[in-house]
Amino acid sequence: MICPVRVKYASVEAPTVPMPKVEITVPEHLEMQIAQMVDQGEFATRDEAIEDLLSAGLKAYKTSGPQMDEEPGLEDDGMMGHDDEYVF
Repeated sequence: MICPVRVKYASVEAPTVPMPKVEITVPEHLEMQIAQMVDQGEFATRDEAIEDLLSAGLKAYKTSGPQMDEEPGLEDDGMMGHDDEYVF
């Protein structure tokens, strides 16, 4: 079962610029994990949890995801062209 998640971007500090509203649909197991983190006090609200987790995911993707300025072929053969050296 997929449960809709509405993000309102409620936070402790008032944002300096208005933030857009975003509506997403996530699997029930993700909604349950988010609710559990809020219940355990890791986040003050569900909206805060979703915003922080999404931000962390985007930062992680930027550092480990596809890079536009990489030279083609290095990821296939390792950094120096050897099979045992890889770029992370």
